[in-house]
Amino acid sequence: MTLKERISEDMKTAMRAKDGARLSVVRLLLAAMKQKEVDERLELTDADVLGVIEKMVKQRRESIAQYEKAARRDLADQEKFEIGVLQAYLPQQLGPGEVEQAVAEALAESGASSVKDMGKVMALLKPRLAGRADIGKVSALVKAKLEK
Repeated sequence: MTLKERISEDMKTAMRAKDGARLSVVRLLLAAMKQKEVDERLELTDADVLGVIEKMVKQRRESIAQYEKAARRDLADQEKFEIGVLQAYLPQQLGPGEVEQAVAEALAESGASSVKDMGKVMALLKPRLAGRADIGKVSALVKAKLEK
């Protein structure tokens, strides 16, 4: 079962359980996925769906920060609930040791020796770590290793 199918099934389950809060978040996610499909005229893969979910989680984290500055605890709590629902679809995050091992393997595989080769290394790592590690942090780690 693809991630997209799993999300659709979860929507049906939430409808049957009359779980309005969860249903709302899942519908929002499905709408965002459909919008991306329409905009880009393609069928979303699991990696694409993970990208949509990560973007939505990031938006909610930014909203939480703004709501907390404005002392709107109720809205911040709603956003936190939505993050919890969305994160259930993300794969388990890798630990720092596992990320470093993946970076070391990619460096060896690509034969990278300087920062100029960073693109090759990241091209190997992005599909391997999609949704399982923060690509920004991975990029910084690769850069640090290549600068040595």
